Amino acid sequence: MNLKSLSLPELEAALAPAQPSPTAVRKVFAGVFAHARPTVEAVALAPQVPRRVGDLLRAQAEMPSLKVVERRQADDGFVKYLFESPLGGRIEAVRIPIFDEKYVVCVSSQVGCALACDFCMTGKLGFQRNLQTWEILDQVMQVRAEADRRVGGVVFMGMGEPLLNYKETLRAAQILSHPAGFSISGTAITFSTAGHVPAIRRYTREGHPFRLAFSVTSAIPEKRAKVLPIEKTHPLPELIEAIREYSEARRERAMIAYVAIQGFNLGREDAEALKVAFEGIPIKVDLIDVTDPTGKYLPPTAEELSAFRDHLQILKAPIARRYSGGKEIGAACGTLAASQYGGTVLPTPVVTPPR
Repeated sequence: MNLKSLSLPELEAALAPAQPSPTAVRKVFAGVFAHARPTVEAVALAPQVPRRVGDLLRAQAEMPSLKVVERRQADDGFVKYLFESPLGGRIEAVRIPIFDEKYVVCVSSQVGCALACDFCMTGKLGFQRNLQTWEILDQVMQVRAEADRRVGGVVFMGMGEPLLNYKETLRAAQILSHPAGFSISGTAITFSTAGHVPAIRRYTREGHPFRLAFSVTSAIPEKRAKVLPIEKTHPLPELIEAIREYSEARRERAMIAYVAIQGFNLGREDAEALKVAFEGIPIKVDLIDVTDPTGKYLPPTAEELSAFRDHLQILKAPIARRYSGGKEIGAACGTLAASQYGGTVLPTPVVTPPR
């Protein structure tokens, strides 16, 4: 009974032999997820947890943890965690400071990635395996345990394509947003997808409260195929129709992530292609500078990006430039690859209670 991998209904079913009350089940659930470093014994001894439930937990329950191999801090305050799982493989997560108010945690959903986006270091690792729910949640739990302010959001933008690990990532998000779990607003949890259309359509049908961000990078199919091989499996028209369905079902603008690459996808024709492709679909565009340690792809010059933003005015849509921090420690978008970088190696921190 892995307590870190069970949603509240699943926990209720697992504890059924001990005939717990709904209150006792909720107390166990909260004991697992609402505290910094829970143990089976502490959960079993929690107030309002009957002895028979505690005995069942001691006999059958476990709460495994990832090993923190290293933490590195960048000058801009981003902290990258390198974790090792007892199930095999290393993954990375990033603690992102949002002004002086809170942290957002960027989590991994797979060891490696099968999509092989050409500007992404994770894609060069290839796919090894999906993470289990507890491995996803433990990234957040360990970051939260060391944080000096609250964790107010989670983005599935680390290693892997989260919609290719659909069941585990959705369960993790449901636990993250549960009031007795991590109590993070569903609107503060985002899944980034390179465009796995069947999973997007399933997600839309199921009506989850979490947000999707769609990595488009070019609305010219030939260009997109050069950097995102998934274009050959799920072509752009198919993806755009899925985005339309998503936007209509939620009655909100779809978030289009656009990786800005010098001399590649920032011309007037690229803006015009976006306008044609998304005609009639309310969108907002997040511009993200490419970060490619190999040097094959370069971020745009200030002049190039400014001109492209001018071109994008034809969309009549909100345009934002997303800051991709932690470059010197390999924490920026597309650089997570369980590799060593610069920055400051942090010792085991002294935990300060969140404000």
